[in-house]
Order: sequence, then C-alpha cells, then structure tokens
Amino acid sequence: MNTTAKHSGILLGMTMTGINPEIRNRIRLSIAAYAYEFKDDQIMSDAEFDELALKIKPEEKTGNLKLDNFFKKHFQPDTGMWIRVHPELGKLDYIYTTYFKDKK
Repeated sequence: MNTTAKHSGILLGMTMTGINPEIRNRIRLSIAAYAYEFKDDQIMSDAEFDELALKIKPEEKTGNLKLDNFFKKHFQPDTGMWIRVHPELGKLDYIYTTYFKDKK
C-alpha cells in the first residue's frame, strides 16, 4: 500500500481497534476492488488484496443485513469481480474519491 493509502486508511479508522474487524476488512477490500475494477487504480498490492480477501468471513453477521447478504451470496476471495454488483457502489465511489483519488 502506498503512503497515501496508508494515511487514508488511518483517516477512515481502518487501523483503529474497537471497530468490528469483519466490517473493517470488508470496507478495505471493497474500496480496493472498486478502485481497481472501476477506476483502474491499484491502491493495494495484489498480495495485500489476496491476504485480506482470505480473512473475509461471508457467513459472519455484522448487523447490516443488505451487505451481509451481499457478501454471503456474491463474495469470491479469488477475484474482485464481485464488486461490480456491490449494493453500495455510490458510497464506495465517495470514499474512493474523497480519500484515494489523485492522492498518489
């Protein structure tokens, strides 16, 4: 991850303790997949993406029924193509644009 992405991760609270690790991991992975698949921007190395993808637990309930169902039905750890049917693409675009776009 580049310096800007690390800084942005801190801004998003992604390195803080006390946040549900599954939610944090899903957000981080979703933003990385969104950046790569929609913006042709690699904000996380392939190795980091693969390592994080293997930590995702699609069966874990986080309290967000829409996203819990999405991850259970569509998430695949060996690809980022699942991002194309993510139910909150607008939110991912906002996070990407605010914290990652043009920050390299």
